[in-house]
Amino acid sequence: MQKLITSLILVFIFLGTFFQANAQGGDWSDKISWIFKLEKTDDTHATIVATAKLKDGWHVFSVNHDPNKADLTGYPTKFDFPKSKDYKLVGVLIDGIKAHTVVDELGTSLFFEKTAVFKQKVEILNAKPFELTFDYAFQVCDANGCIFPPDQTAILKVSGFKPTAEAIAEAAAIDTTVVPTTNDPAKGETKIQEKQEEVFPADSKKDKTEINLWVIFFTGFAFGFAALFTPCVFPMIPMTVTFFTKQSGSRRKGILNALFYGFSIIVIYVTVGILVTVLTGSSATVYEFSTSAFLNLIFFAIFILFAFSFLGAFEIKMPSSWVNKADAKADKGGFIGIFFMAFTLVLVSFSCTGPIVGTALVQAISSGSILAPALIMGGVATGLALPFTLFAVFPSAMNSLPQSGGWLNSVKVVFGLLEIAMSLKFLSMVDLAYHWDFLTREIFVAVWVAVFAIMGLYLLGKLRFSHDTPLAHLSVTRFMFALSSIVLAIYLLPGMWGAPLYMIDGIAPPRTHSEDNFRFVKGNPEIEGDTLALRFKNYMHEVGDGSILVFHDLEKGREYARLANKPVLVDFTGFSCANCRKTENMVWTNDKVRSILQEQMVIISLYCDDKELLPESEQVFSKELNGKMKNIGNKWSEYQIKKYGQLSQPLYIIQDVNGNDLSDPRGYDPSVEDYQKFLTKGIAKFKKIK
Repeated sequence: MQKLITSLILVFIFLGTFFQANAQGGDWSDKISWIFKLEKTDDTHATIVATAKLKDGWHVFSVNHDPNKADLTGYPTKFDFPKSKDYKLVGVLIDGIKAHTVVDELGTSLFFEKTAVFKQKVEILNAKPFELTFDYAFQVCDANGCIFPPDQTAILKVSGFKPTAEAIAEAAAIDTTVVPTTNDPAKGETKIQEKQEEVFPADSKKDKTEINLWVIFFTGFAFGFAALFTPCVFPMIPMTVTFFTKQSGSRRKGILNALFYGFSIIVIYVTVGILVTVLTGSSATVYEFSTSAFLNLIFFAIFILFAFSFLGAFEIKMPSSWVNKADAKADKGGFIGIFFMAFTLVLVSFSCTGPIVGTALVQAISSGSILAPALIMGGVATGLALPFTLFAVFPSAMNSLPQSGGWLNSVKVVFGLLEIAMSLKFLSMVDLAYHWDFLTREIFVAVWVAVFAIMGLYLLGKLRFSHDTPLAHLSVTRFMFALSSIVLAIYLLPGMWGAPLYMIDGIAPPRTHSEDNFRFVKGNPEIEGDTLALRFKNYMHEVGDGSILVFHDLEKGREYARLANKPVLVDFTGFSCANCRKTENMVWTNDKVRSILQEQMVIISLYCDDKELLPESEQVFSKELNGKMKNIGNKWSEYQIKKYGQLSQPLYIIQDVNGNDLSDPRGYDPSVEDYQKFLTKGIAKFKKIK
């Protein structure tokens, strides 16, 4: 069992680290969610019903809202249906429920709060099953302002209809040209008779955002579970469980007390997360806060401090007076006493859990999501509290737990070495964002090689700290983890000479940030033979393996695209964005995508965390950022928020040379095939409108 637990600890730490590298912040989709369904009226007719659920305090506008009657404020909800041989519209889009009407100094506004319903009648022209696809656009607002998300796409599966012969003949003559619907409040609505199917909108960011939030939570859970196997916490499990099973009087009461004990731990940690959320403010503020040089240097120092603590240089402890006061209140009994028992556990175990909890909190803040601190602390608390509760409910399971011993200290040492490795991530973010160029890829990789080589030797018993007990024998499990560490060190070693390291993409500096600018693939295009490219050479920068050239200047990139007669791929990115580096190194450099980017498109990469200062004349107040626009990153952040209503990277949009969108915004997706389709579709649309 001891071997199994040691294995689980290392696995959880690695998973937590890499999960968090992928976690992204939320956007407009946490304010509103959509559900679409097709409700059958008869064999030839149906009604599309769209239901929007809104977060408290937010509203969406009626299809009948007229901005001209509301001082040009508010965007009415609209659906755009392409002409199809499978169906035709009957009437226009209408409100499914009565909208709120508000008349004030700005004019008349029609909107929905909490729930909005919209309906569109259709006549089915195809007896065979098909997919009904349409776009929809809307605006969500609260008392502080509005967010205008990019157009979304929904798909409904249609089957079980029997169109008339006249309808089938009519379908054969339809010219499939996209024509948006118009709104006519005078039209009525169709009575709903039969519910056919319910689906979520296609390509919506809702599912992706939920996945990212779950990743943040389970990252915290991994940290909390790992904290359980430290010398300060692990020995307390049997003591605490014994109290609940023997001192509570009955098994039922013992289980109830144990559940409240676990709940109290969660409340304590989540409260800390909520306080951090309140202090950091809006998502734009969190993003700016998490990418600042000062904060990331502090994070680097904190990680090094935590590492020395785990390696045994000193212990981080709460003041003894706090512990004594909490322990005294724990003797009161009842739920209040149990709560302070949980609080005492948090304080007493802080010397071991503090670095782990602090690491989780730092990772949450650096993700740029306003919800991340509370979520990750909830995960930490759940991972820490769950075993206490489960063992109190099933006390016989404690017999399978290993005895406390020197193996607990080995866990701390491994944690300390991992803290050193991860600390460089924050130092690298500052180095890249401020263009200091001192922490090159070679130095970063060299430190990681050394850390994992030392970890392997330590687990083999070849290295020992003063507080370690002698290793009597080497278990197979410990040997396998030592071997894994050494193999990882060997895997990383070629990265010092430019080799791709996909396992740590987004954590290590990119290959283009090296000491000698070494590349495995050089030069695209061969600008020496291209007079146009030669003219713009000073504005082009290499990414990925050096074979992809991008602009960082929006206007220069558009000017080049105009002269080259190519569409533009706008890439909202960041130096601290792990998924951006993964896309550049694994998707862009794939042969199916590389040639498209090199030959048929102009890439403009806008770094939203670039700290290079703007000219003083451009440093103005930004409503979107809720503060002064000081640097280049602020400029691109404002542009992204203003145009697309979100601040998350990566975000890819295909535009024409004048900045008009030719595609919906696309977030992170590691699928090469899907990315290729995304590019070719945008290029085809560009050629069609030329």
